[in-house]
Amino acid sequence: MTTADPAPTGALAVDEPSSPSPRRTPRRGRRRWDLDRVSLVAVFLGIPFTFYVLMVLYPFTQAAYYSLTGWSGFSPTQPFVGLDNYVRLAQDDGFMSALGNSLTLLVVVPAVTIVASFALAVLVTFGGPTSGGVRGLRGSGVYRVVSFFPYVVPAIVIGIIWSQVFNPANGLLNGLLTLVGLDRFQDFAWLGDASTAMPASIVVIVWAFIGFYMVLFVAAIRSIDLELFEAARLDGAGRFRTALHVAAPGIAGSVRTAYVYMGILALDAFVYMQALNPTGGPEGSTKVVTQEIYETAFTRGQFGLACAMGVVLAVVTLVFTALVFAVVRLVRGSDGRTA
Repeated sequence: MTTADPAPTGALAVDEPSSPSPRRTPRRGRRRWDLDRVSLVAVFLGIPFTFYVLMVLYPFTQAAYYSLTGWSGFSPTQPFVGLDNYVRLAQDDGFMSALGNSLTLLVVVPAVTIVASFALAVLVTFGGPTSGGVRGLRGSGVYRVVSFFPYVVPAIVIGIIWSQVFNPANGLLNGLLTLVGLDRFQDFAWLGDASTAMPASIVVIVWAFIGFYMVLFVAAIRSIDLELFEAARLDGAGRFRTALHVAAPGIAGSVRTAYVYMGILALDAFVYMQALNPTGGPEGSTKVVTQEIYETAFTRGQFGLACAMGVVLAVVTLVFTALVFAVVRLVRGSDGRTA
């Protein structure tokens, strides 16, 4: 009787069939989600980005190229001159004076407008009686409507109105000052004197925008938890301390946005300056870069040089915006908050 040979060492006695791997079914939900995401990006980002490239980036790139040429604006040829236009600007006293005036507006106008708007917003929101609930001054709704009115008036109209107010012969301002006994202002030319032309222009721009930013800050302050104001009142904080330590930190984002927008407007104050003083003021005291660009391009026919001025103004605007965001980040970092 023969016996079966034993199975070799290491071999399986029974070969069990390996279980088949499960088949992966396509994830239709993910495919649909990817399609939705692509559609969302194409509609809400692709189309606006295309318009941004065509309407902003391409014209800016084109202007940057023209700034390197001696184009007159009407000739078919555009001779390349390199950086000669920028060298000319650095040596042009008129342009440097206009740039200094624009920088003056950039520093003064946003600061004055925001501080004044914030002060008015404080009075309207919690500047009322110290007893009872936290509320603003009586009739605060009327103040908001009246102060917002200048913002809906076109800039050219504002400039024309204030040029008549500053009229030295029969202007309203000189008439009021003379009425209260200040006879030396009887024929005073506010826009015709080098020492007062720029301050008078700043007053007009601030007056035009103070109401809008007051309404903006009122909305931001009202978004702050009311209990914070009540707690500050219980701790004995006055209106000034409450505004400084409760309201101001709570609307920091709105202040940053307002400062950027006001800075850009101050650098592009062409309409107000042209309406108040189209010739640039006495001794060029109110001429800004945008006026210099207009005169260089359409009066002298030097479009290449005017484009170089525009590029310089754009660079100043970008640097200003970057500085504002950097300062906000540093302030938040010093306060122990994330930027």
